[in-house]
Amino acid sequence: MEWNIADLFEKVVDLAPDREALVCGDARRTYAGLEERANRLAHHLASAGVGSGDHVGIYAFNCAEFVESMLAAYKLRAVPINVNYRYVEDELRYLFDNADLVSVIYHRRFGPRIAAVKDEMPKLRHLIRVEDDSGDESGPDSVAYEEALASSSAKRDFGPRSPDDLYILYTGGTTGMPKGVMWRQQDVLFTLGGGIDFVTGVPCQRPEDLSAKMSDPPMTMMATAPLMHGAAQWGTFGGLFVGNRVALYCGRSFDPDAIWSLVERDKVQTISITGDAMARPLVEALAAPGASYDLSSLLVVASTAAVFSPVLKQQFKELLPNLVIVDSVGSTETGFHGSSVYDPATVGSRGLVSVAPSRDTLVVDEAGRPVAPGSGVVGRLARGGNVPIGYYKDPVKSAETFIEVDGKRFAVPGDLALVEDDGSITLLGRGSVCINSGGEKIFPEEVESALKAHADVFDAVVVGVPDERWGERVTAVVQAREGRTPTLEALSTHCRAKIASYKVPRSLVLIDRIERSPSGKPDYPWAKAQAMERKTGG
Repeated sequence: MEWNIADLFEKVVDLAPDREALVCGDARRTYAGLEERANRLAHHLASAGVGSGDHVGIYAFNCAEFVESMLAAYKLRAVPINVNYRYVEDELRYLFDNADLVSVIYHRRFGPRIAAVKDEMPKLRHLIRVEDDSGDESGPDSVAYEEALASSSAKRDFGPRSPDDLYILYTGGTTGMPKGVMWRQQDVLFTLGGGIDFVTGVPCQRPEDLSAKMSDPPMTMMATAPLMHGAAQWGTFGGLFVGNRVALYCGRSFDPDAIWSLVERDKVQTISITGDAMARPLVEALAAPGASYDLSSLLVVASTAAVFSPVLKQQFKELLPNLVIVDSVGSTETGFHGSSVYDPATVGSRGLVSVAPSRDTLVVDEAGRPVAPGSGVVGRLARGGNVPIGYYKDPVKSAETFIEVDGKRFAVPGDLALVEDDGSITLLGRGSVCINSGGEKIFPEEVESALKAHADVFDAVVVGVPDERWGERVTAVVQAREGRTPTLEALSTHCRAKIASYKVPRSLVLIDRIERSPSGKPDYPWAKAQAMERKTGG
């Protein structure tokens, strides 16, 4: 057995074939059932000429077919490629071409977009259509997903695989076009798949050590984010590798009441979210008059990939006092950096996430030297050990991000951080969105955390706009709570009690709705455009 995604999944299938593996809406799959359908799809793809190293796009909302498609590709040693379902035609052209897709598995509703670009993609030769409720008939010629499975073998008769087989995840980050981060499967399994224990930091000695962690009865884990993002993919695979039951939220848009209903129905014990964009509506739905859910099964809410504000954590604890709230820090380029359990008594004044660093994590200064604890030096978050190969077809960006420190290779994607006196790491945010006002560096996430603690603020994103005097002016783009109209003066007074005066917003833009990615990350280019176009309040 190798450190390989398909191998690890198949090991659990052999140990617990009748255990329920996946729940997505009304769709339910046992480990054996999920295996059979993935095998059938893998044989169909092989019959269409898809083989080792080929790239297969998955352009779909959360569904059981998404997981089956990823597993099918890995069984063939092919590489599944995540396609953002929000992309319009120009973005699809870029991604389909950059990723060298030879096949795409897609929900029927996305057919017209594929039809508009496929003739420009000479490598794209096979399309598989997953039915949905759209009824759209204008898509390209394609094979129906269920027909493809019905006509193919269910046998597991694939050749040997390798720890060097690729895992690629396309990430847009906070700026720029999406980039494909390439990992050896062994490396990504150690950093994101549980090969190194997230709590103890102790690495597994053999791949079989993961399946040996199977519990009886299994845990039920819910991934609420879209599977096109790494947080949901690894929440799902991490659960499957240890024989747990994974519940996916399969709604087309985020519906907090639907999520709480699923937690109640499926007796979910752990729910993963991505920061405030999910936490806030979940808290408000739970606190709404007349809300009544049996959440006695729920033990843990875990957040990653976006800021989870202390004020929302505290509201969760007030509503569910026995809940354990966990923050995890990581990125597509580095994997897991560390985690912390929420304790109101130890929340820092900045309102930012501080975590105990994971194995191989450190903060480096501009010269590449490790930052000393308590020094106050702002450095870049770095991770050594198991790191990606680089960005797909981008050697220049790869050389900038994957560097050597004291003769060891590190991934340093640009997240800024401080090392506290006790050695914990406080994440300040991505350096590309740092604001320079009057020579002072201001980190948007710190200001956003202060703003979101105001009673009139539902959501906020902070950006810098050009200013003759200061270079950049701190500007708050705010979505107010319904029926509220916060003023710049009121928000400034509130923020001054939480952050230094030079960080306080000098301008305010009120907007009907904050735009975020489906994973909950702020869309800083969008927010800056709004701030430039709609300057108000100073």
